[in-house]
Amino acid sequence: MKVHALLLLLLACAAQTSAVDIIAHRGASHDAPENTLAAFKLGWTQRADACELDIWLSKDGKLIISHDADTKRITGVAKKIPESTLAELRELDAGAWKDPKWKGEKLPTLEEVLALIPEDKRLVIEIKCGVECLPELERVLKASGKPAAQLVIISFSHPVCAAAKKLFPQIPVLFLASFKQDKASGKWSPAPESLIAKAKAAGLDGLNLAFKGPLDAAFVQQTHAAGLKFYVWTVDDAVVAKRMLAAGVDGITTNRPEWLRAQLR
Repeated sequence: MKVHALLLLLLACAAQTSAVDIIAHRGASHDAPENTLAAFKLGWTQRADACELDIWLSKDGKLIISHDADTKRITGVAKKIPESTLAELRELDAGAWKDPKWKGEKLPTLEEVLALIPEDKRLVIEIKCGVECLPELERVLKASGKPAAQLVIISFSHPVCAAAKKLFPQIPVLFLASFKQDKASGKWSPAPESLIAKAKAAGLDGLNLAFKGPLDAAFVQQTHAAGLKFYVWTVDDAVVAKRMLAAGVDGITTNRPEWLRAQLR
């Protein structure tokens, strides 16, 4: 009887883990140079359900993958993406900073990454710039032929999220946010009610929140009750991840997808 109960518990835990999306932050960026084709390929190889990336619009209207607006940190050469052409940005090496074995990795375009998505995987696109990139994003996504079910759009900008949802009604759009805590009162801001209201007002599909904040089961339940998904970023701590899993989150973004999945098992 005890063995049967233990088996049921293990099956329940396995089902809970498999129900949570594991998202590779900038690809498998713990092991490969962030936001490169190598990192995205490795992310999916490491059993991530989705890879997350960041887009900027170049001077000549191309969607470039990079977290920073300036290329200095990952290429050693300071170029502002909105002020540079695709050809200029392609001259830079975005891999050697991580390890010499990654030398030759370039700043990819969104088209290149879309072409790599396995049929059973997804791509999470964070819009780092403003609404000016949406016409090109619409063109690129349409040309890729990828179904809406394989795509997610996220942004810290509420206006960008709202505009993206109007343009792409079939693609899930999540509102990104982080929290600040008042040292005197211990109170966190923004309040859960405020974030939920903002997402609902724009017709969005969910929240994608920094794990350092007032994240608990009550917040998750409140969000779900509003018809919204609840995702968290960026978790590389097994204890934190297990706490998020227990709270009922829908997905966890991490730099170490395969490692984290193993920890949650």
